[in-house]
Amino acid sequence: MIRIDPQSVIVFGVALAASLATALMIGRLDGGEAAQAATGPVALVAPAGGRAAYAAATGAAAQVARGADGHYWAQAKIDGRAVRVLVDTGASVVALTRADAARLGVDPEPGAFTGQVQTASGVVRAAPVRLAAVSVAGARVDEVEALVVEQGLEYSLLGMSYLGRLSSFEATPAGLTLRP
Repeated sequence: MIRIDPQSVIVFGVALAASLATALMIGRLDGGEAAQAATGPVALVAPAGGRAAYAAATGAAAQVARGADGHYWAQAKIDGRAVRVLVDTGASVVALTRADAARLGVDPEPGAFTGQVQTASGVVRAAPVRLAAVSVAGARVDEVEALVVEQGLEYSLLGMSYLGRLSSFEATPAGLTLRP
């Protein structure tokens, strides 16, 4: 007999809705909409029509220790600037808090927040951007799709738009290994 817990159904539903919203945002990004950003040290690459062929990840394998809270926290570098991120295989894309994005020089215009994503705080607006480079301890990926979440995101997330471009990643009880 299969037992279905109502709370699990709700959590699954929220996760599914967030994934669909993110997929919609990626579809809009791939459709040719250029992200608006202030000039700054982080290079944003306007998407060409359709999905581009991405270069493979480069560098050396990276180790991310498991935190005391059970999560994998990494010190990522976005164009050489440090950002503490939560490694989140459930996030379709790299998601930046508005504060982290501003520190990096990524400041989308109000009109660029065209999408909606589900966060722990509810549905919020997000702006698609493409980051020039994201690396964790030497495992580097260029031209990474990302979202700047307008509000409600407590910390930035290292999602599958980075992780999925690696040759592999492996979680163990002690840590996470990222292989370019």
